[in-house]
Amino acid sequence: MSKFIKILVIISILAGAWMLIAPNYLRTSLIYWYANIDDYTIFENKEVSVENGEDWPEDSAYNEYKLDSVDRAYLEDHETVAYLVIQDGKVLYEEYWDEYGTESLSNIFSATKSIVSLLIGIAIDQGKINSINDPIGKYLNEFSGDKRGDITIKNLLTMSSGLDWDEAYSSPTSITTKAYYGKNLREVSTDQQLVEKPGVRFRYQSGNTQLLAFIVEEATGETISKYAERMLWKPMQATQAALWSVDKKDGDEKAFCCFNSNARDVARFGQLILNKGSWNGVQLVSEAYIQEATKPASYLLNEDKTEALNFYGFQYWVLPYSRMNIPYMRGHRGQYIYSIAEKNAVVVRLGKQKDKIKQGQITLDIPKYIDIALKIIK
Repeated sequence: MSKFIKILVIISILAGAWMLIAPNYLRTSLIYWYANIDDYTIFENKEVSVENGEDWPEDSAYNEYKLDSVDRAYLEDHETVAYLVIQDGKVLYEEYWDEYGTESLSNIFSATKSIVSLLIGIAIDQGKINSINDPIGKYLNEFSGDKRGDITIKNLLTMSSGLDWDEAYSSPTSITTKAYYGKNLREVSTDQQLVEKPGVRFRYQSGNTQLLAFIVEEATGETISKYAERMLWKPMQATQAALWSVDKKDGDEKAFCCFNSNARDVARFGQLILNKGSWNGVQLVSEAYIQEATKPASYLLNEDKTEALNFYGFQYWVLPYSRMNIPYMRGHRGQYIYSIAEKNAVVVRLGKQKDKIKQGQITLDIPKYIDIALKIIK
């Protein structure tokens, strides 16, 4: 056996031994390497069931629009799997790629955060949560008895908690990676320290959303997936059961990332915003909460502390675009659900890649999908 082969054998043995003793989340992250829209297939999931589902009607001009070559190339170059435009409650345009279709499940990643925000609003409407100004120590035992417990629900909603969560997707040892691939989500999420005064500056942290989900569960006595099913998914007449990925069998929902559904059904969240919280005449979320959630929390500073926050509300992003402020749900790899009130339209884009060029708080694909939609909208 040559010296080179011996070295390779030794390295292989050491690597194998390391994989055996490494933490579960680290082994899993190295096996799958990077989060993908079909990761529900590698996780345990809880079903978010449907009841009396009703599909969107199709517009009389359904799919009459033909994408020009430039727009089509952009969508395909960024590995789009679903592009959907709904106007006036009817499907005006939709297209799917890479063997995805109207019933294909896809992880909407951090767009899930906006769903958690809606559920906070509903719990407040029901009186199960007193106010967004409640201290989180009132609901989470892990935070009672120290200064962290004084952080408010509002601080979590606006990503201004002052906690030390490290939002690093590319690092295999970050807390975000532990939360995504690990099996101890509650422990990981509550093991955060206060490092700055809450309610001062925006700092995007998935851990804030996970804590909000645990608060919903403590306040309602239901899992976040069951509460979402009962208060949103069924009332919005979704047509297909969704899957909410959990950290282990019968474990905790990954509320910061992992709601899996199809383009037509997640568009319902966008329509709910257009309807100001109402669905078929039933107020699912109070109009006042929707208004507050979908406008920038300008009383905060941005992350660099250079100016007032102008792009984020209660777990909702806001896009200034051509004299409009468009609220949208936003997820890793370019999952977007836009609500364009001025056009009474919802735009959904799901896919595997986002634009690599960043401009401020957005990548350039975010307004591009609006550009394309406005060519389609009547």
